[in-house]
Amino acid sequence: MESVPSLLAPWAGFYTITGSSAAALTGLMFVAITIMKDTRRANDGLATVSTAIVVHFTAALMISGLLCAPWPTVSWPAAVLALFGVAGVSYQIRVHLVTLLASGDYEPDLEDRIWYTVLPTVAYAVILAGAIALTIAPANALYAPAGAVALLLLIGIHNSWDVVTFITIVDATPPERK
Repeated sequence: MESVPSLLAPWAGFYTITGSSAAALTGLMFVAITIMKDTRRANDGLATVSTAIVVHFTAALMISGLLCAPWPTVSWPAAVLALFGVAGVSYQIRVHLVTLLASGDYEPDLEDRIWYTVLPTVAYAVILAGAIALTIAPANALYAPAGAVALLLLIGIHNSWDVVTFITIVDATPPERK
């Protein structure tokens, strides 16, 4: 069996790029959230989806760091990845329930349901499946978390753009000052 460092070494460049991108995009989301706080629609579900975007970027960052570490055995990163997968799927169930119960005049359409609920849930499920496969066939299983991290970044970028354009186009007027 191949050693863990030799299995993960070819992925170092990928995870360096995805981890640093996720960190930078997380910072940009904090800027966007700070700007968003002055909009009238900040409580109409935007806080939930904005938090979810930060969670996706943070998960991508953490998994990238996890898979760059020099693990002595494959069981440790597999266990941590499994925790990320279970936590991510659980979090997505919560996000789905909160958006279903949210008050306000916004009703998510099919595209929003796909990008905000379905695709993130798939990404976290793939992380969980990759964690399980990592203990069985480590060399091939490493493609699963890599694909999921790339998907989480893509979801985060799409959803960030969606939120910012929604705020800019739909709610261009700032709230009245008291």
